This record gives sequence, C-alpha cells and structure tokens, in this order.
Amino acid sequence: MQGISKMFGSALDGAAASSGGVRAGDKVGILFLNLGGPEKLDEVEDFLFNLFNDEDIIRLPNPLKPLQGFIARGIASRRAPGSREAYESIGGGSPIVKLTQEQGDNLEAELKKRGIDSKVYIGMRYWYPFTEEATDKILEDGINRLVVIPLYPQYSISTSGSSIRLLNQIFQEDLQAWDPRKIDHTVVPDWYNHPGYLATQAKLINEQLEEFKNNPQDVKVMFSAHGVPESYVAAGDPYKGQIESCADLIMKEVNKGRAADKQVDWTLCFQSRVGPVKWLEPYTDTVLEELGAAGLKNLVCVPLSFVSEHVETLEEIDIEYREVAEEAGISNFKRCPALNSDPLFIDCLADMTTDALQKPSLRVSETLDLYQKSDELPGYPWEFGVTKAAEQTNGRLAMLGLASLAVAQVLKAGCPRIDGPAIAGKEPFCAAFSADGWNWLFAALDLP
Repeated sequence: MQGISKMFGSALDGAAASSGGVRAGDKVGILFLNLGGPEKLDEVEDFLFNLFNDEDIIRLPNPLKPLQGFIARGIASRRAPGSREAYESIGGGSPIVKLTQEQGDNLEAELKKRGIDSKVYIGMRYWYPFTEEATDKILEDGINRLVVIPLYPQYSISTSGSSIRLLNQIFQEDLQAWDPRKIDHTVVPDWYNHPGYLATQAKLINEQLEEFKNNPQDVKVMFSAHGVPESYVAAGDPYKGQIESCADLIMKEVNKGRAADKQVDWTLCFQSRVGPVKWLEPYTDTVLEELGAAGLKNLVCVPLSFVSEHVETLEEIDIEYREVAEEAGISNFKRCPALNSDPLFIDCLADMTTDALQKPSLRVSETLDLYQKSDELPGYPWEFGVTKAAEQTNGRLAMLGLASLAVAQVLKAGCPRIDGPAIAGKEPFCAAFSADGWNWLFAALDLP
C-alpha cells in the first residue's frame, strides 16, 4: 500500500481535495520566484556578481567552471558603473521587490474572497529576499500545501529554470523536511497561454491603442521580449517558441471583434543582449531603426516577458529605446505598462493557484525533467583544440594560467576589502581578485 501511495500520491491527493482544492487542515502557501534587483546603488555590484555567478547565466567550458566566481566578480566589477547609472536614472534602485510584495498582498486578498486562507512568500534568485530565506520561512510557518509560481510567463533555462533548479537543490538538501507527504508542493512552470494573462495583456494594449481606434493602420504594436543566447534554444529551451506563440495569442485577443480592415499590425523582437555570443533576433534597437526608416510614426511597445516594472522596462525601454525610436523618426513612442497589480492579473494569479491546488501535483524535480531533459546544459560555443584530449589539455593549461594570475594578484595587491552585505550568504575566495588583472580575459571574450 505504501508503494501505491508513493506512485499515485499526487493523483489520490487531488481526488481527495475539497471544492477549491483545499482540504481541512491545509495551510496554503504560494511561492513567487523572480529575478530580484538591488534596491540601493551600493548593492548593484554584488547583485551583478550573483547574476553572473549563476551557471545558467554564464556558461563556462567545464575546465573553467572552478573559476566561475572569479570571472563573475570581474564581469560584475566592469559592468557595475553602467548599471549604477541605469538604476540611478529610475530612482536609485529596482522596484521589483516592492511590486512583487504588492502582487502577493493582492493575491492573498483575492484568495481570501474565494474562501482560501493563504500566505505568499517571495524567493528572489539574485538578491534579497533570496529563495533560501523564503523556503526557511515556509518551513517555519508549517505550510503543508505549496504552489510554486515563477513570475515568468514563458519558461526559460535562464529564468524559471534557474530558480527551479535552485529550489530543487534546497529540497534535496533536506529531503525529510520537504517530503511531499509533509509539504505537498506543485509547480506552475509556465502560463504564457493562460486566458487571464492573455486578457490582461490585451486590455493594457487596447488602452494604448485607443487613440488609433479610427485609424489602426497608422500604428504598430512591437513586443519586446528579454533575449536569450541562441545556444539555449538549440539545446531545447522552449522560450523562443513560447514567446512567439504568446505574442500571436495576445494579438488575436487584441484584434478580436475588429473588422478585417481594422486589424492592428504587430512585430516581435528581443532586448537585453550581453556578451560575445549570438542572441535571439531580431534585436529591439535594430527593429526600431528599420520601422523608423520605413516611415512609421506611431508605435506601442509591449514588454512581453516582464510582469513587473524594473530596470529593463523603466530604463532600457523607456529611456534607451525611446531615444533610438525618436532618432529613427518614430515621433509617438508609447509603452504598455507591465502587469504589476492590475486587478485582471491578480484574478489570473488566483485562478492559477486554485487550478494548481485542484490538479495532480507537478513536483520540482518533475518540472526539470519535463523542461530540461538533460543535466548537461548548453554552454557558450567556445571550442578549444580539435580533439577531446586536446580540449582537456588546453583546459588544464587555461586553469593553470588563470589560477597563477589570481595568486599573483593576491600576492601583489592583497585581498580587496569586502563592503556591503554578504553575497547570497557566501564569500568567494578573497571576494575577488583585482579587476585590472582580469581585463585581458574580458577583453578577449568581448564582455562589456
């Protein structure tokens, strides 16, 4: 009987659930997973370190993986001044935590109206409150039904995947505490085609299109999604396909009920590329220049893969891309707001939660099996040597050279002082070596 319960526990649990998916004695928690962001300028560099120290973001060849932290610190040090300027231009920090907390408060209130007492926890991947803090609190509060909702509508290895892989590591470190018989958890891995999400996006777009209701041929909708390296997609990342399908579904909703000659035209592009590798195309800045050259004057930009305002919407789109658009001749550049706590979106989150509570559970490990079929994740397309043996030899030589440089830097300049909060609770060896000593490496890799 115990074996049958192990095999079919999720389905049996679902069958035993009462109306709304909540049973007597359930303590319901919802875990929001998101990127996070620095709330103060002096937090920017450490935030960037955490970002680039994630192997789902910066993929190094196997021989160089032990140096991930050193390289991440160098990249963070180089990028920090420009990033600080970006955050300073939007008020001195990211609003993502505040906006996510508001989403959580509103979701709790909506579920309360539906007869479900719940508590929302926020687990950010790269800054406070970290995922580890959220999971500690979930255990402390005695939650026994947990719905995990990544606040990324479309699944990618580098966003939802990274957060879910971390969550799986946390679960594996304490299997007893996270035993599904104690905490019945389920994941909503993607929701790019959820009717409530599509309806919310369509409503926000139509609000921006109101001034063109009599002449929709004079305006174009441009979806700008966060890009990922093409190597991710080649390795099976579903992100590109989900983004394309999502944009198409949203525009079907936008154009629903419009006459054939009143349909609104649209396009899709990708923003936020970094580093030397090829990212998904077309790029947002290139599309803006092409649209301007074609004579377009009116444009509605929709940040497709973002559910909260943050630096990619408030600075990259509102400031950088607006400037590109105006220089290209697009005189009326409008930007659709992110979903934030729009009542329709809160209803969508509540629907997703209740649906998840009623369906058989999808575990974290099962999610990774479904979306990331291999533990061997794609790396940057760097190749060393012409044979496997040559690659191993070159890799070992590279490690020896980098390690020698690192030791030389410490002997020469000592360990730099660590200011500010600890980095995800862990201090890298000497925090980092002198950034100057790594300049040759980042220049060679063309990392900005």
